[in-house]
Amino acid sequence: MGKITGFLEFDRQEQKYQLAADRVRHFREFTLPLDEHDLTKQAARCMDCGIPFCHGPTGCPVHNQIPDWNDLVFQSDWEEASRNLHSTNNFPEFTGRVCPAPCEEACTLNLENQPVAIKTIEQAIADRAWNMGWVKPEPAQTRTGKRVAIVGSGPAGLAAAQQLARVGHDVHVFEREPRAGGLLRYGIPDFKMEKRHIDRRVRQMEAEGVVFHYNQNIGVTKSVDELKAEFDAVMFCGGAEDPRNPQLPGQDLEGVHYAMPYLVQSNRRVSNEPMRGNGEQPILASGKNVVVIGGGDTASDCVGTAFRQGALSVTQLDIRPRPPEREDKLTVWPYWPTKMRTSSSQAEGAEREFQAATLRLEGNKKGQLTGVVCARVDAKRQPIAGTEFVLPADLVFMAIGFAGSVQKGLLEQSGIGVDKRGNVEANEEDYRTSDAKIWAAGDMRRGQSLVVWAIREGRQAARAIDETLMGASVLPR
Repeated sequence: MGKITGFLEFDRQEQKYQLAADRVRHFREFTLPLDEHDLTKQAARCMDCGIPFCHGPTGCPVHNQIPDWNDLVFQSDWEEASRNLHSTNNFPEFTGRVCPAPCEEACTLNLENQPVAIKTIEQAIADRAWNMGWVKPEPAQTRTGKRVAIVGSGPAGLAAAQQLARVGHDVHVFEREPRAGGLLRYGIPDFKMEKRHIDRRVRQMEAEGVVFHYNQNIGVTKSVDELKAEFDAVMFCGGAEDPRNPQLPGQDLEGVHYAMPYLVQSNRRVSNEPMRGNGEQPILASGKNVVVIGGGDTASDCVGTAFRQGALSVTQLDIRPRPPEREDKLTVWPYWPTKMRTSSSQAEGAEREFQAATLRLEGNKKGQLTGVVCARVDAKRQPIAGTEFVLPADLVFMAIGFAGSVQKGLLEQSGIGVDKRGNVEANEEDYRTSDAKIWAAGDMRRGQSLVVWAIREGRQAARAIDETLMGASVLPR
């Protein structure tokens, strides 16, 4: 905890943003960090609440010891706060930027809608740790002689690789793309997290002995059987990439795209990476009326990207009803509530349509998209007759989630079991698949989820692999 009476003395304060008119002119991060004096006051607000739901099962998936490092920040012991934070979370600079902070929803002070600014403090600790040189490689003192292959370098794969390398295993990460990061690099825009944060973690991990193999599409450029023959354990962390297909009439019109190809292409462009050499056409929102179908984080990222590319207008369609401004604390807290939320991207000028279903996409004789035909829906999400309306559109992005992992290649070759949603079957105890030599973690196992859940699963699966290879493990769960 911080100061016993801190929550009574200090109001909640978060990082502020650059003005929308300024931040849409670039792809850089736009948060304005609090100074140390204000951060100390925010940490002081952490109260002696008895049961800290913030790091329980309803709060933080990696079980960050939030009251502990809040108290350390209040005491100005930032280095110990960094050690504490890194003991449960390999990459707090990632989660401090992109996590939706279920810990804050579970905070006892959220009963008064004034939770501790946990996410802001977490990012501040992580950034200070890097700036002060406290984050250093931690290579193992002894080597086990065991070799582990990890397929995919997203947050689950990176977390598992770092944990396994630190206990002495020879860890090799196989990544399909030219650079590491997975969804962190190619899905999340730079205005939410600049890619330098990933690059320095990769350098740290390489110094710890992790070997990265890029442009290696396991199941295509290298077979699963080859991998199993070369390594003592194989871990799949390939993510959930197969987009959910809405099967809309007119979906084949020019100007209609799934969200992820658009975001991936934009991230490549911002990072000066070449486009894929398969005749990929540029997708740009400059001077266009854009409609984004979907109400989640991916849809919001499309909104922010489109504004930065110079879109004329951006409208976001959400089939769900407009949520209440505030949740009923007595029935929901400390769980994640359904309530009205406005992302920084939406606040940049997006029009939002709730209870809106997309009926079809219209185009001209040349096959070019011209509009989106919508209708209001009832409680069962069925279109209501007579409520149809048309949105002019030059570009549509479909961001309605993912159907699971891509089956072709890696999963087909491995022969491991998948559930009816297309996710790899592996439990949360040992993360082992139907093949005794293969483990799976992250979105590939649990389906589309948060970065913080991927880190948790990567850490826990790493311990399971270590226990299997060595008979026991000192790694935490």
